[in-house]
Amino acid sequence: MKPNNKSTNGNGQVNLLLKIIARVLTIFIFLGLLLFLTAGSLQYKEAWIYILSLMLSGFFVIGYFFYKDPEFIGGRVLKRLEKEETSKKIQTILSIPLFIGLFIPGLDYRFGWSYVPMPLVIISVAFVLAGYLIIARVMEENRYASSIIEISDEQKVIESGPYKIVRHPMYTGGLLFTIFTPLALGSYWALIPFSATSVIGIILRIINEEKFLIANLPGYSEYCRKTKYRIIPFLW
Repeated sequence: MKPNNKSTNGNGQVNLLLKIIARVLTIFIFLGLLLFLTAGSLQYKEAWIYILSLMLSGFFVIGYFFYKDPEFIGGRVLKRLEKEETSKKIQTILSIPLFIGLFIPGLDYRFGWSYVPMPLVIISVAFVLAGYLIIARVMEENRYASSIIEISDEQKVIESGPYKIVRHPMYTGGLLFTIFTPLALGSYWALIPFSATSVIGIILRIINEEKFLIANLPGYSEYCRKTKYRIIPFLW
């Protein structure tokens, strides 16, 4: 008897969805354990607000993309490792201080090193979510957008949507996400590693990525001449 293609395809999508959910939940469980263990308390309100806000928006975005194109969102959530050697080194080196920086907000809460007013926490969470939604909008506009540097088959230069404003709108969203995360978690001290590593990391990645794209993606150098700014209009 021949297998039912619809049933097989449906089972494949269910398995893919379960893998995506498992991956996302694993990330949030790890983040929660890290924040609450370092804080030494489950009363860490800023962490609850941050995690739940991201989780709800994350599953909303995943649901939206899964409805439109399951394989696309599966490839983005279940992402592969960086292939380009220079970017791999940059990613590895800068992920270390950023990871260390995740310990600071919980310790800040435990020992009372700084106090961020709740209105500022809420505003910061809004900026974090805005950064996340910018990344989602970029993914919708550009199916080739990815956190790893590579050229896909039949890839072309995207100049529409947010790409009309800056050349790397995904990094614009990423910058908002990382810079406002410490304040969203109620810590001024965590701004130091988060801001330093995110800004330096994004600058280094963009410089390396543009060299790669100019060399390997037809039409990208012309796009760079037309769209002047990389991540922040009128600044850089």
